[in-house]
Amino acid sequence: MKFGVPLGLVHPGVWLDLARAADRLGFESVWIPEHLVFATDLSTARYPGTSEPGIVPGTPIHDAPGYLCALAAVTERVRLGTAVYLFGLRHPFITARAFATLDHISNGRAIVGVGSGWYEGEWLAAGVDFRTRGKRLDEAIDVARRLWTEETVEHHGAFFDFPEVAFEPKPVQSRLPIVAGGESKAALRRAARCDGWISMPQTLDGVRSQLELLQGYREAAGRTAEPFEVTVHAYELSGPDEVAEWEKLGVDRLIVRPWHRTRDALDKLTQFAIEHKLGK
Repeated sequence: MKFGVPLGLVHPGVWLDLARAADRLGFESVWIPEHLVFATDLSTARYPGTSEPGIVPGTPIHDAPGYLCALAAVTERVRLGTAVYLFGLRHPFITARAFATLDHISNGRAIVGVGSGWYEGEWLAAGVDFRTRGKRLDEAIDVARRLWTEETVEHHGAFFDFPEVAFEPKPVQSRLPIVAGGESKAALRRAARCDGWISMPQTLDGVRSQLELLQGYREAAGRTAEPFEVTVHAYELSGPDEVAEWEKLGVDRLIVRPWHRTRDALDKLTQFAIEHKLGK
């Protein structure tokens, strides 16, 4: 089992120290969340399944690939991912360039976690139609894949249109992994066409139906023979024995949060690494 660390669940002031510790202790990856902007009008900010706004407008936001580049410079082994990046909200030139740069600076440690987004307010603020977000994301992924692998690219699509361009340098990884987030049927179908799926916070029982749907979509897409990673946010584990239960379900990576307060994060991360015998 691979273990990831969710940096978004601690104060940004300790991201650097926590990433260094994760690298040293044997954690496989660190993950940063992403939004472009928060509107002060909260009428479109209700998080799905709740009656409360899912954002606080004054929350500090960092450019995720940019910040991960900084973490790449002070780590050696740990992989660097976004959970998740609104890949379709920008032009694919911007997103493809950002992650190719991260992959170069980190010497092939980038993971591109993407999602269509749930928060309408930032799409309205950016002047982009929220209703098209899924199709925009799908097209942006296709364009980025071509930019990362083909010598020249020309594209005329529903949302992006450009003449032949060259895009260099290519990522270090021959296939820069894209893992798609979300738990709707559309999100799971997208993930089945990508290199992996990344869940919302889940339990062993809760994730089963999602994994069954995902397997069916992978079969329908003819992707069952392709490399694929399942990543689950399972913030609090009961102990090492629970990991085996996740493995039986076919989960490859658990993003864990063994702390409750930022001030305890480093100590609890160290304790988790010892308990789960990481780095051995």
